[in-house]
Amino acid sequence: MTVILYGIKNCDTVKKARKYLDAKNVEYTFHDFREDGLNPVQLAAWCRELGWEKLLNKRSTTWRQLPDETKENINEVLATMVMEDQPTLIKRPVMEHPDGVLVGFSEKAYDQLFD
Repeated sequence: MTVILYGIKNCDTVKKARKYLDAKNVEYTFHDFREDGLNPVQLAAWCRELGWEKLLNKRSTTWRQLPDETKENINEVLATMVMEDQPTLIKRPVMEHPDGVLVGFSEKAYDQLFD
């Protein structure tokens, strides 16, 4: 099973997901948005599969720092642009696996996938 985990190293939720995967001996590649960047084509594919609303982290510090005008007028095009420009706006972690894409960390969801 090929698994790629996307996020940022110092994110607590990403740390939980990595710890889970390590404990279950799941082989995965970690892709750090800050170090490795973000592929716009891939972001568009995630938005198609999951919906941009599920990817956009409105509870993040980055979201709170956006201009009010951006937040008030958010739509798919604008959301994609700001996530591309500031990947820390993407809810973390994003995991690509053979059956699709999973966003966020839930032990229950991971158990269903890996047990």
